[in-house]
Order: sequence, then structure tokens, then C-alpha cells
Amino acid sequence: MSEQHGKSTRQGSHGSDTADDREKVSIRDLLVAAAFELFAERGYDSTTIDDIVRRAGVGRRSFFRYFPTKEEVVFPDHERALANMVDYLEEGAQDPDPVGRACGAARLVMRMYAENAEFSVKRYALTRKVAALKAHETSVVWRYERALAAYLQRRFATLPDGDARAYTVAASVVAAHNHGLRSWLRSGARGDASAGVDQALDLVHRTWGDTGETLIVVARSNTPMWQIVQQLENAQTSRTLQGN
Repeated sequence: MSEQHGKSTRQGSHGSDTADDREKVSIRDLLVAAAFELFAERGYDSTTIDDIVRRAGVGRRSFFRYFPTKEEVVFPDHERALANMVDYLEEGAQDPDPVGRACGAARLVMRMYAENAEFSVKRYALTRKVAALKAHETSVVWRYERALAAYLQRRFATLPDGDARAYTVAASVVAAHNHGLRSWLRSGARGDASAGVDQALDLVHRTWGDTGETLIVVARSNTPMWQIVQQLENAQTSRTLQGN
């Protein structure tokens, strides 16, 4: 669930980008574009950071201002995507459907890939060839999974199997997202980017959406059974409406 290259800016107090923001985006984009040009021409392993900064026309210090390693330039918006996911999950702290919220977080990442499909396909092809990038991608995916698990742990804290459920659902969400995403990337980004991801995430939601909560109705011992059943049905209906 690593994110694709895109333009990320912060808004000033009047809603417009500052000159510094525009400069950062421009230099970042120059470095990423130069890196991928060189990777295509020479291969990843034969391209150095010095090669990248020369091609981009910037100083070596500029590279490390944005990317601590050469691997990071292949995943330029990783931190932004992860931060967006965490914000989205925190906003859903009271969401009555935590599994649905986790699936929604995965859909955010999918939409980021779709914003720049051409770049996403290039990076997928490069990552399949380079062992160091595969390893880096694994670490990226693990950070997404941990963010999902942390959110679900909080939401399932009252369940007897809360921890196990949280980690299992988080892993399922990531696996579903990656299955749909990689199928789309292998096709050359043809068709609807979200179709395969939605189908896989819907399966996760159907499987894990029921948290196994128990409905309790208090009634006198002489209460007619039909009234108890009615109370249970009303409670279930109320719970369903809250979920919507």
C-alpha cells in the first residue's frame, strides 16, 4: 500500500500555496523525474544519487532534503499517504463500522495510485526487478498495516478477541488492497482502478464486519416471549440504523 508520486502542497493562511511550498514541490518533482529517466536508461543499481542531482540540475544537498535514501525517491509521497490514512482513521474514532472505516482508508491509498497511473505502472515494473525496492516496499506496507491495526485495536478493545481480530482484519485489508491494486498495475492500469480493490475489500467487510457484539435485553421473568423478541428486534433495528 505504498503511495504514488503526486503533487503535495500545504495551504497558506489565505488558502494559497506559499513560494517555499511551490519550490519544494518543483524540486521534488525534478528529482523524481530525473531519477526515473536514469533508471530507465541505466538501470536502478547503476544510477547514483550524484547522477540524479546532475540530471535534475540541483545540488546534492537538495536530494537529501527530500529523500534520505535512493530507495525513497521511488516512493516519494509515502509519508503524506500514511499521514492521510492516519488522519482518516482518527476522524472515524466513533464510526459504528470500524471495519468499513479501515476499508475506506485502503481506498484512499488506491485513489492516490490512480491519480498518477503512468507513474504507478513504471514504479511497479521497477520494484518487481530490484530486490532493494521490494524490501523497501515491504517496510512501507508494514507501516500501513500497523496503522490499521492500531486503530482497530482501539475499536475492538472491549471484545475478548480484540487484539487478534484487529491484527487479522488489518492484514486482510492490506492483502485485499494489494491484490486489487497489483492486478490493475499488471494490466498496465487499464480500466477502473478501484474495481478490483473494491471487490476484494467488500469481501473483507462481509467477513469481518460483524464484531460479534451481544444484544442484552432486561425483562421480568413473567414477560411474554413475544415482547422479548420484539425488544430484541427493536434493539437490532436501532443498531443497524446507527450503522447507516
